Amino acid sequence: MKKNVKRKYLIPAGACLVIVLAVIYYFFFAAMSTSKDTQYVYIDNDDTIDSVYNKLSEVATTNAMAGFRTLTRHSKYAAHIRTGRYAIRPGEGAFMVFRHMKNGLQSPVNLVVPSVRTMDRLAAELSKRLMVDSTDIYKALKDESTCQKYGYDTTTIAAMFIPNTYDIYWNVSVDKLLERMKKECDKFWNHERTEKARGMKLTPVEVSTLASIIDEETANNSEKPMVAGMYYNRLMLRNTEYPDGMPLQADPTIKFAWKRFDLKRIYNNLLTINSPYNTYKNPGLPPGPIRIPSIAGIDAVLNHVHHNYIYMCAKEDFSGTHNFARTYEEHLQNARRYSQALNQRGIK
Repeated sequence: MKKNVKRKYLIPAGACLVIVLAVIYYFFFAAMSTSKDTQYVYIDNDDTIDSVYNKLSEVATTNAMAGFRTLTRHSKYAAHIRTGRYAIRPGEGAFMVFRHMKNGLQSPVNLVVPSVRTMDRLAAELSKRLMVDSTDIYKALKDESTCQKYGYDTTTIAAMFIPNTYDIYWNVSVDKLLERMKKECDKFWNHERTEKARGMKLTPVEVSTLASIIDEETANNSEKPMVAGMYYNRLMLRNTEYPDGMPLQADPTIKFAWKRFDLKRIYNNLLTINSPYNTYKNPGLPPGPIRIPSIAGIDAVLNHVHHNYIYMCAKEDFSGTHNFARTYEEHLQNARRYSQALNQRGIK
């Protein structure tokens, strides 16, 4: 008789427990997203709890959203929303997602630092992957005191950015972003690279500046060490004609001085611009990089080909490579062929 009484109560109690566990699982632990791929939700400074709900509802199931709302009502999350990029992985339920968002356990983004020509372009590209506004990044890069904090100035700060892909939090501040870039730059300039630069009597910034010119001269990585050798010969040349070194006479620096990057030909009237970036008028390197130099460009300078060429002209076949010359007379012949090829194609 007693066994029957126990069974009479245990079975319904067990059934109730199963139902409760099923409900808990359904609302809090069942997959929040039906997608087989990881989804991401971006929470910024302007978000309220309602906008958080709206963003989540775009990727979450109805039952998971109900569970998330329940958890929110029984916590202080609505009053302490934390910015960030939060992952909703396949199989993760509302409880796990809520825990991550409440504690600020976000997922980093793959930030690509591009090899671009100007700081406003860099700021625009970085802001596409980060919460920070491009204007704030650009202001920092154009602020002398900010640049000096990292050992640069507004003309050399481009050398601090090494084009690569970095894991970084989406809501990183401008200061933390620059600190990270400085750390990565110091890591890049290891003992081997630093010693090679010292052996060339160049600083890392000077190497980066020369590399930026080479990157503009050719996209052919295999030719870059050859081009680097030519410019290095000019930089180091000292004779009665060039007591301060032979001017680099690098056309890309003229484009940079004029901020006219679409120029196909450099005419003599463009060479008169009064700018420290005019390497036709000023001997030595320009004040800083004319773009963020590529790693291939930097290593091309550090591992430049040793030769006796001091002149270079684009090949007339428009292959993107160059003819090199030791004498000015030989260079004029190369330049004449290239000029004729330009004229035949109507390139002005």
